[in-house]
Amino acid sequence: MRPRTIDDIVGQDHLLSPTSLLPSALRCRRLPSIILWGPPGTGKTSIARAISNSNSSPDSSYRFVPLSAVTAGVKDVRDAVEEARRWKRSGKRTLLFLDEVHRFNKSQQDSFLPVIEDGSIIFIGATTENPSFHLVTPLLSRCQVLRLNPLQPRHVAALLHRAAGDHENGLPCSAGLPVQVEEEAIDFLSHHCDGDARVALNALEVAATSAAARIAGGNSGDKEIAASVTLDDAKEALQCKHLAYDRAGEEHYNLISALHKSMRGSDADAAIYWLARMLEGGEEPLYIARRLIRFASEDVGLADPSALGQAVACYQACHFLGMPECNVNLAQCVAYLALAPKSVAVYRAMGAAQKVVRESGGQNEGVPLHLRNAPTKLMKEMGYSKGYIYPPDDPSSSASQKYLPPSLQGYKFLDWPPTIVPDGNPVHFGQKG
Repeated sequence: MRPRTIDDIVGQDHLLSPTSLLPSALRCRRLPSIILWGPPGTGKTSIARAISNSNSSPDSSYRFVPLSAVTAGVKDVRDAVEEARRWKRSGKRTLLFLDEVHRFNKSQQDSFLPVIEDGSIIFIGATTENPSFHLVTPLLSRCQVLRLNPLQPRHVAALLHRAAGDHENGLPCSAGLPVQVEEEAIDFLSHHCDGDARVALNALEVAATSAAARIAGGNSGDKEIAASVTLDDAKEALQCKHLAYDRAGEEHYNLISALHKSMRGSDADAAIYWLARMLEGGEEPLYIARRLIRFASEDVGLADPSALGQAVACYQACHFLGMPECNVNLAQCVAYLALAPKSVAVYRAMGAAQKVVRESGGQNEGVPLHLRNAPTKLMKEMGYSKGYIYPPDDPSSSASQKYLPPSLQGYKFLDWPPTIVPDGNPVHFGQKG
């Protein structure tokens, strides 16, 4: 059921509309090297194959050479390039498609640079990972990065209808008899595949196989009877809602960012939703609990000091119970942190102090003598601890005794209690007040 031409591809209208880059480049015969970046089952390989077939005449079409970074090495790339150069001399351009390009290491990716530069190949790479993190900068500079979006339910439904009605390549061919798919089944699959057409089509095929087996088990003997794929068949085939989630990929960071920012915005409902998304996707609960401990000090801080204890207790509960029982512990902590008063005073104070330490080398002088301990006679003779006032004996010393180095006297890092500014102008900390 893979599309043969660009016109057959469903979805990705932002890339495939008549005025967008790809169709325009194909019409002008000026196709650039590109990186197709998107979730699984959104059409990366289909677009690459369709490009090679989308010319007006067979003589002018691209020669398509597919490789996978999972199994291919530099030798395979070198052989493909040498053959592409021979074809180029006869007027035939080669479209080299590398699936899972992010699996190539830096030196392997670098091997494409000269052949892209001299036009020996038109390179198309496909990846599910963020190219900014996984592809070398020189390769990115030679390619157009095109982002593919998860398919909408209407797009997936169109693909499922197409598969159900295609007697040569679709369900009737796979099941061995006519197939009728109930609209409820298509609606269920299109809404529960998380925008992955491959998941939806595989589930539909399994459901059709089950429906065909029921007819065969009935021993009707009538090959004209159509197998009916019901909603129950679809649910049985899919088993559970498919969620696009990669614990080591970009979606991992997108979701933890959404959770963090929802709690920071005091939206407990949104925070619990993003928590559920992470847990259903298979995220390690202890990772989430560690992020909650960080949040308790970074975003709640002194506004509710008990938040840190709540977060640490949540981590311990997750460690003791594990999934699925600890989901409610995480939800309780997420709700608590979302609803707690917020203060970033400690977070900003630490950042300001670190900035002064890093950038003001001349101000990082030694510890003042009166703040140093003097455990030996020599150190006492050198003035260590001389002049230090013990605060429990003299509470008033807190105002007179200095604790910062001389060059930093007057610096203010921590804004607590929060400063009230009548004119509304912000107070900048980490500088001399």
